Amino acid sequence: MQNIERILKKVSFHTLGCKLNFAESSHIARTLYEAGFERVNKYEKPDICIINTCTVTDAADRKGRQLIHKIHKNFPDAYIVVTGCYAQLKATEIAAIDGVDLVLGANDKFEIPSRLLTSVEKQAEAQVKVSDCKHITPFYPSVSSEGRTRHFLKVQDGCDCFCTYCAIPFARGRSRSGRISEIVTMANQVALQGGKEIILTGVNIGDFGKHNGEDFLQLIKALDDVEGIERFRISSIEPDLLTDEIIEFCAHSKRFAPHYHIPLQCGSDEVLKLMHRRYDTQLFASKIGKIKSLNPDAFIGVDVIAGMRGETPELFDESVRFIESLPVTRLHVFPYSERTGTMALKIPYKVSPMEQKRRVGVLMDWSLQQMTAFYNSQVGTSRRVLWEEADKHGLMFGFTENYVKLQRPYCKELVNQVESITITPEMLCFEAED
Repeated sequence: MQNIERILKKVSFHTLGCKLNFAESSHIARTLYEAGFERVNKYEKPDICIINTCTVTDAADRKGRQLIHKIHKNFPDAYIVVTGCYAQLKATEIAAIDGVDLVLGANDKFEIPSRLLTSVEKQAEAQVKVSDCKHITPFYPSVSSEGRTRHFLKVQDGCDCFCTYCAIPFARGRSRSGRISEIVTMANQVALQGGKEIILTGVNIGDFGKHNGEDFLQLIKALDDVEGIERFRISSIEPDLLTDEIIEFCAHSKRFAPHYHIPLQCGSDEVLKLMHRRYDTQLFASKIGKIKSLNPDAFIGVDVIAGMRGETPELFDESVRFIESLPVTRLHVFPYSERTGTMALKIPYKVSPMEQKRRVGVLMDWSLQQMTAFYNSQVGTSRRVLWEEADKHGLMFGFTENYVKLQRPYCKELVNQVESITITPEMLCFEAED
């Protein structure tokens, strides 16, 4: 312990992927700081570098490898820990990368504090510990923040769906979640620290409480009573788990924002069957219609995968027609990425990378039109904007309750404050964020 406190004390965190990863990195960081480690500042060399990885696509794996190489090049003497979903699925590959000292799987990342307190000596070969995904059962509640304003609260982890294109159940294990009481306690702590907005995160948050007799509707009803939080957002929820009761509650709640992120993945029922998704286009359209009937100004983001195996040109055209019939605000488009061990690899029809790129472009062009039209429709409306901390070229930014990004001249007194405004064209900032 004396050696750690005197020499290996400065820690840097490098997180890739989803907001869930950021929440978990923040939890691990707090545990380390409580044990006597220190956050490295930008002028110092870290003694320990912790890299929390993603594996949702091949590109995510590549970014992970590139980041490891970069950190080792910049800090050759640092003790490098690699964890997260990529480490869970390809630990041997990561352990062979020059400079890596410790590889921990997605569940084992929470052992980092105890590991660093017992041994941080560089060795000839990386140490590896990866739990079988079947044995990933504990739930570790976590919360992170972006500056002083937005906080990401982990309420659920893992997934039981096993969609044919997805490797996440193999990386994060089966669905599990916290208890409502502990989630509410963490939300109250955010409020006491001055946080104004909380985004609920997880792998499949609509599954909340599935194994402990609670459910997601009960959770959001409890959170709606947390004093001091201006608004909650639901990061992403599956359409078959987004019940009419949830939509109706959010439409009339005190704190839940009119902002939805709903995975569609494809607008063709035939492809949805190939994906083993648990809904069809009719159900999806009904959910969008329900939201818009209760709140016409709700922001609706939709995930779409372009170029899935089995998506012929005709089925892609069918998907585009369906998507264009929906009153959604924005698409989050991803080219299909083949993941080792997934059932989609057995589907014979394969879309070329060039055609995938074209399809992504088609969908993104439509998405830009939709988002531009939605933003312009909000001009002249009265909204409440939560201003954020960043000062970029004399401007500050914030989001309305329905997720319109606005800008104004920087004013320190407005940071982390909610301001009631009438939107003007000059306020609109089209560089929207996920």
